[in-house]
Amino acid sequence: MEGKGKTVIEVREAKKIYRMGQEKIRAVDGVSFTVDEGEFCCLLGTSGSGKSTLLNLMAGIEKLTKGEILIKGKSIGKMSENKLAKFRQEYLGFVFQSYNLIGSMTALENVEFPLVFKRVSAKKRRKMAADMLKKVGLKGRMQHKPKEMSGGQQQRVGIARAFVAKPAIVFADEPTGNLDSKTTIEVMDMLKAMARKNKQTVVMVTHDRKLTEYADKIINILDGKIESIEIQEHSKEGKFLDEDTKDNAKTDVQESAADVGDATSPKGTKTDDITESLQETVTEMMSENTQEEPDKAPEESKDYLEKVNMDPAAKKLDEAAQKILDDLKSDK
Repeated sequence: MEGKGKTVIEVREAKKIYRMGQEKIRAVDGVSFTVDEGEFCCLLGTSGSGKSTLLNLMAGIEKLTKGEILIKGKSIGKMSENKLAKFRQEYLGFVFQSYNLIGSMTALENVEFPLVFKRVSAKKRRKMAADMLKKVGLKGRMQHKPKEMSGGQQQRVGIARAFVAKPAIVFADEPTGNLDSKTTIEVMDMLKAMARKNKQTVVMVTHDRKLTEYADKIINILDGKIESIEIQEHSKEGKFLDEDTKDNAKTDVQESAADVGDATSPKGTKTDDITESLQETVTEMMSENTQEEPDKAPEESKDYLEKVNMDPAAKKLDEAAQKILDDLKSDK
């Protein structure tokens, strides 16, 4: 890592205790550490170690039992749900193991979606989304929907979506858990390259020691406690699948925009209400995907829509997203 940046995440004696009858489960037990600006940090541990719970606490998806977590100097535990949603929107990005793309949207629309919350004009967000999809090697898949893409392609869309708004911090929960070994390396290369290029901080959960080659800091978690913290001065660097983004961006944007309107989302429209409810749905969806890693990952070939039908939170998100799309089109 190139020099030490300022601290952007500070975890102070964090505890998360669940009650099961008379028994107390200490999922996270008195954890303290910091993450610096631009750092790639891995939370490494076996299934049930508490690493995913810790990530969810850092992202404000779950509430601390005790302790404090500061992000960019602000205590997330003291924020209201509304303020926390806005804080996530402004500073945080997420990459999920199960992709969590919106089935009714194309790859381009999925990547555009976070920019709707930021009230970026349709023309600008379309260009930003198209540029990002080119960087992850999906130039020819912009109009494809999730069910028309492989697991690796869906995760690349997920990475593009997480980074398109240039959040200060990206949280990634087992982002390669459902991928084969070759695609895993491609995804990790993209994650690292994207973060380095924009000087963004990444906090990634993994059980795979090999993936920590990309990390500047490795926090080893066992039974809810930190076993050790390792610093790697010369971590593995990443790369984009397609570095040529400037010359062909205009053509790709024109092709990708064929079926998308040029509506904007000004303040004061009915879209505001939908956006707020959608933010609540996103939070609920993330909370319902916080279980520890299963012993066996789901088959990559399983149809996306089948996954959505099995996941009520994802289905709600899909329905809410369709409402906001319809609303934007009706305001044209």
